[in-house]
Amino acid sequence: MTAEGRATATVTTATPDRAERTRRGPSWFAALRDALDRPLTSYYLLLGASAMLLTVGLIMVLSASSVYSFEQHDGDSYAIVKRQLMWVAIGIPCAWVASRLPYQAIRQISWLAITVAVVLLALTARFGVLVNGNRNWLAFGPIQIQPSEIAKLAIVLWAAHVYAQKERRLGSLHQVMVPVVPVLLGITLLVIVGRDLGTALVLFAILLALLWVVGAPARLFTLALSVIGVVAVWLATTSSERRERLTNFVDPFKDYHDAGWQPAHGLFALSSGGWFGEGIGASQQKWGDLPEAHTDFIFAVLGEELGLVGTLLVISLFLTLAYAAIRVATHTDDPFVRYMSFGIVAWLLGQMIVNVGMVLALLPVIGIPLPLISYGGSALLPTLVALGLLIGFARREPEAAQALAQRRRQRSAGLAAGSVGRRGL
Repeated sequence: MTAEGRATATVTTATPDRAERTRRGPSWFAALRDALDRPLTSYYLLLGASAMLLTVGLIMVLSASSVYSFEQHDGDSYAIVKRQLMWVAIGIPCAWVASRLPYQAIRQISWLAITVAVVLLALTARFGVLVNGNRNWLAFGPIQIQPSEIAKLAIVLWAAHVYAQKERRLGSLHQVMVPVVPVLLGITLLVIVGRDLGTALVLFAILLALLWVVGAPARLFTLALSVIGVVAVWLATTSSERRERLTNFVDPFKDYHDAGWQPAHGLFALSSGGWFGEGIGASQQKWGDLPEAHTDFIFAVLGEELGLVGTLLVISLFLTLAYAAIRVATHTDDPFVRYMSFGIVAWLLGQMIVNVGMVLALLPVIGIPLPLISYGGSALLPTLVALGLLIGFARREPEAAQALAQRRRQRSAGLAAGSVGRRGL
């Protein structure tokens, strides 16, 4: 072949490759897209992001609670984090069991879950323990639980089951509304009776997300948001403390020594963290200036110790959970999995947004913990179970299940070959 012919052949051969690269975009983008298109992507994203958030949460609970623990528990700086570790030790096996439960078994316990949640909330409204102005804790001897946290998981589970049963009838507004909307509004009312406005708003967000997923008409959302806004403002004005928080959250320094104390010190913590933070354990605000440093305002301590990079990492992990869960919901043919996944996303992501907005003084302080990060077993246990369910849904995607089965077969074959080789030696 002549030189001219070889050059022509080279151009002809290379042209499709360049066209393919142009179509697929930059190499890093193509590699990322290929990685996200793999069968087990959702499974690994959910598992990895959950593990990282839980690890960061334990580290931050240890750091943020050390001073408080030392003062309140006879010099034991590890009292709070040891309790959190106990709840983690309980929650991880529960999450593992939840990830292995068949769909039918999960759906069968939905009515039991919603019944238990309603009973516990009713007992809390009547016999609840008053903590920080809210009657949202129920005491069983030395143990106190927050039934509203259990109710979040129960609501998502039960509503997903009901809507999955009605999948072919959801074109009717009556079928969309009954019985889910009345039951969820009743549960929210029980939470409001306990004066827990923050949790009530999260429950409203879950309800609206579920209504959107099942295809409720747009006019219903306009009406619902209007009613929720009016009721929330009215409830906030019925308490002098909430009224001060509502009027001062935009400029917490206006009432720095009273209602603005907590959000102002939260901003101090975030601003002193800079890009990379002061280092784990080096927070100054946790030494008594910042109330609820290890619970509702742990994000402020995280920003002070890990800086902007740490806060963005945590937010990115939550967004990763949301992406993976939505990917599961959009890839499944099972309506129960779809509604359950969207409901869990609305719950966890909505609560994260409210908590971060509260710490950044973009929203009033309404007492919402940061999922997986803040201290508290009542919130951590249902969250881990919900994530276990999501991971189970991701494992059962047809392509993911096939890939896992193939890996198990390859592992078994490798072990068998190794056993034969050792016997031969």
